Amino acid sequence: MLGCMSYHVCLVCLGNICRSPMAEVVLRHTLDEHGLGELVTVDSAGTGGWHVGSGMDERAAAALAAAGYDGSGHRARRFEREWFDHIDLVLAMDAENLRTLRRIAPPGADVRLFRSFDPAAPEGAEVPDPYYGGPEGFTEVLRMVEAASEGLVKYLEGILR
Repeated sequence: MLGCMSYHVCLVCLGNICRSPMAEVVLRHTLDEHGLGELVTVDSAGTGGWHVGSGMDERAAAALAAAGYDGSGHRARRFEREWFDHIDLVLAMDAENLRTLRRIAPPGADVRLFRSFDPAAPEGAEVPDPYYGGPEGFTEVLRMVEAASEGLVKYLEGILR
């Protein structure tokens, strides 16, 4: 997709209050740093609907803020099957959400694990859910998200330029 067309990436976790919104904020920032912010639309969602309309988990927002990111505008959403019609790449944070997304995806949909774009991550690597742990889990998730975002931006540079 070149020119004025926009490539659309959706990042997906379970509830859309921790991992996927952290990844959304970091990926947007990384795209802007590489001059691709206007070519790529980034959003996030959850496969579950428990938190729809809620803001980001306070610990996730704090981890982002400590690293200079702003996640304050996030509102949780649930991924809808019809979104596949306008999303180019759907990235799951873990294998469970990957299976859920692939079950509802139409043939040919590009659905992968987010960490598959981190060249240092082993095959099948997931972004673990930090929800039931302490702040250190959110810091670790941020590190993983930053690494995968850099790799994803390199991939997108290759297909968009």
